[in-house]
Amino acid sequence: MKNILILMCLMPLVLLAETQSAASHGNQTDRLNSWLDQEFVKYLEFYPQTKKRYGINSDYDKLNDVSVAHQAKLLEWRRKSVAEMERTFDRTQLTDQGKISYDLWNYLLTRREAAEPYVYHGYIFGRRGPHTSLPRTLISGHKVDSQADLDAYIAKLNQVDRYLGQYLTRAKTAAERGIRAPYFDYELASSQSKKVIAGAPFSEGSDTALWADVKKKINKLVTSGKIDAEAGDRYRETARTALLTSIQPAYEKLISWLDKDIKNSDSVARGAGALPDGDAYYQTALNRNTTLSMTASEIHKIGLKEVARLHREMAVIKDTVGFDGDLKAFFAYVRDSDEFYFPSTDAGREEYLALARQYLAAMQKKLPEYFGVLPKMALDVKRVEPYREQAGGSAHYVRGDTDGSKPGVFYVHLVDMRAAAVYRLENLAYHEGLPGHHMQIAIQQEIKGLPKFRSHHGYTAFSEGWGLYSEYLGKEMGFYNSPYNDFGRLSGELWRSIRLVVDTGIHSKGWTAKKATQYALDNSPYPEVKARAEIRRYFNNPGQATAYKIGMIKIMELRRYAEKQLGDRFDIRSFHDTVIGAGPLPLKVLERRVKEWVKAQAAGTQT
Repeated sequence: MKNILILMCLMPLVLLAETQSAASHGNQTDRLNSWLDQEFVKYLEFYPQTKKRYGINSDYDKLNDVSVAHQAKLLEWRRKSVAEMERTFDRTQLTDQGKISYDLWNYLLTRREAAEPYVYHGYIFGRRGPHTSLPRTLISGHKVDSQADLDAYIAKLNQVDRYLGQYLTRAKTAAERGIRAPYFDYELASSQSKKVIAGAPFSEGSDTALWADVKKKINKLVTSGKIDAEAGDRYRETARTALLTSIQPAYEKLISWLDKDIKNSDSVARGAGALPDGDAYYQTALNRNTTLSMTASEIHKIGLKEVARLHREMAVIKDTVGFDGDLKAFFAYVRDSDEFYFPSTDAGREEYLALARQYLAAMQKKLPEYFGVLPKMALDVKRVEPYREQAGGSAHYVRGDTDGSKPGVFYVHLVDMRAAAVYRLENLAYHEGLPGHHMQIAIQQEIKGLPKFRSHHGYTAFSEGWGLYSEYLGKEMGFYNSPYNDFGRLSGELWRSIRLVVDTGIHSKGWTAKKATQYALDNSPYPEVKARAEIRRYFNNPGQATAYKIGMIKIMELRRYAEKQLGDRFDIRSFHDTVIGAGPLPLKVLERRVKEWVKAQAAGTQT
């Protein structure tokens, strides 16, 4: 009895100690968050183009410094920042979220250190290089609501010669070291660059996208009365001069070098393994993209296994629709039949976009059953702009602004409608839009109480793994009512599995583009134009294509673990909120977070 009384007396003291400890950890985490936010502001000084996205209005008139020397300064700053963090904060005294922030700030340095020896290995002027991303950024990313915004816009136009010139210098230095993009990247970059300056004011013809945008933004200010007509005329002339004296020479120099140096590129494209120190570079690329330490051989084997599994599931659908033939014949049927494509007309393209919006609207209504936290940011669906559109190009997502001034955008390439199969649109909408990239990234940007850098940085395996998991989740949520759309879902997962095979084949096993393309055509329903474009993409960005399936596998693995551990106590909404509710994470960090959530759920300490 006496012992019981002693325990009863001690219990309040224990609870008090625990409360004080939790409060102490919270205070330490608050201090860390504040410090990290200060460091993030310093980080943004290296990337002035990004400031506006985070509500910082300074340097709106600047393009980034993209020189190698500038990147070296950034790395040195990161080293000093992490060293200061480790001196100042005791990780053991942080909350769980605080520990994640601490680890991520360290991880970003580790990742950059690993990439440092290969600063010239990345191909700059590829399918989405700065020659196309810059016009899109100027047109879509630079809002002009005032005269000051217009001044900043024109200031940026005047920096394009310097900006693209820095990238060109890097490409030339890489070439001198025996590192050149495949010949088809040269061809594509040259073609895309010529489109940017094809037309007025650079030559005869219709207005280029940049010139049309400049005039539109000036006219907006004139119409709103923020500048008068005379000022509008002056601005048009100033902008025209900037286009002719900065943008035109920048693109002409780039085009000239591309068209001359292409003769030095290999006539048969080679993977990363053929580059100087190529095997080590490719392993670093795999580590970076998957956030794990898997070898090319391991990933290749997983790909082959998954391709075989998905073929078996697709054969069931083939039999369900009553197709008389083997799976390869069924692939050819859905690849070639007109019923699976909208016509290559403006009306057909609008029909495609309308159907995408329809799928997303239906999904949005269903989301509350599977998610506790929903995004506030709007989502739009658009066709890729003509100057960067390519036949068979991959759909992609571009994040919106945190202040709600610009929505997230799901972009699709529609120049060749035979590369945009209708049966694949539903899973594509879920991947790029809801509950995929838009939802995950919007929530990342909207999370409260986390240091701001966690809304900026991403990890391909997490984001793309989530996108692919979202395609699967659509099935569980009751969508894919057409067997062909369900076949499209499986074909999407199949393609990500094929990527494991062909990416490692190209960069580790010496596969040619021809061999990789043929493997893709033999094992999927993708049309040749799409397969060829995709394979070329993998040459351009080693390792990136492996992240999708590896990320999905990890998320599915963690979900099965949680379901097994929790049984009837497993809550799908809480699980999903846990996965995406802390922003993008390296997969090992995600695993730790999910297992801690499972432990708390099992103990009844978290609802």
